[in-house]
Amino acid sequence: MKKSESQNDTATAIREAAERLFSERGFAAVSLREIAREAGVVVSSVSYHYEGKLDLLQTIYDIHTIPMNARRLELLGEARQIADLSARLRAILRAYLLPTFSFAANGAAGGGARFTRMRAVLSAEGDPEAKRIIAAAFDGVTRSFLDAIAECLPGADRRQIVWRSQFLLGALYYTLINPERIERLSDGATSGTDHETAIRELVDAAHASFRALSREHVADYSTAD
Repeated sequence: MKKSESQNDTATAIREAAERLFSERGFAAVSLREIAREAGVVVSSVSYHYEGKLDLLQTIYDIHTIPMNARRLELLGEARQIADLSARLRAILRAYLLPTFSFAANGAAGGGARFTRMRAVLSAEGDPEAKRIIAAAFDGVTRSFLDAIAECLPGADRRQIVWRSQFLLGALYYTLINPERIERLSDGATSGTDHETAIRELVDAAHASFRALSREHVADYSTAD
């Protein structure tokens, strides 16, 4: 094996070990020494390939989110060409969800249960540096989707759109992290690993939630300030 190939293999092993540990225990509780042990390398190898834990986390997010977000924006552009607002909203929601499930299914960078679990754990942990990386990875694309959703909902309050997008994200997290619960509670009638069904159900639920806002021209928020 060439030296460059060996170095790439080591860097990949370190990154995957870090992702496994971060997804199980969060960011703050994991040390570089533990990452090295999980990867089967010495600590100096971690320091050679990465500047520290933040650099490792940034690399993990870049590898997963850059292709996923690019695909999301590509599908969003297509969805925004649809004239009917209800159909456009449905296409926008599918554009947001489909890349996550597609990458999770084929194992490519961009998604999967482990990365989704890591996102959920780190979001709950609230480490300020990790939050900065998460925000940089997603906020720009999310704002594009929020703008597109708002265009489909005349009269809707932007604050309510943001809230309901947060609920959609939570549903997406849980669907990818715990698919077996669907099969268990349905007594085997449906499977959480059926990604096309999962996408359809998530789109249907979110579509109904968002569409309700366009009819709520006088919302509770109007008296909240």
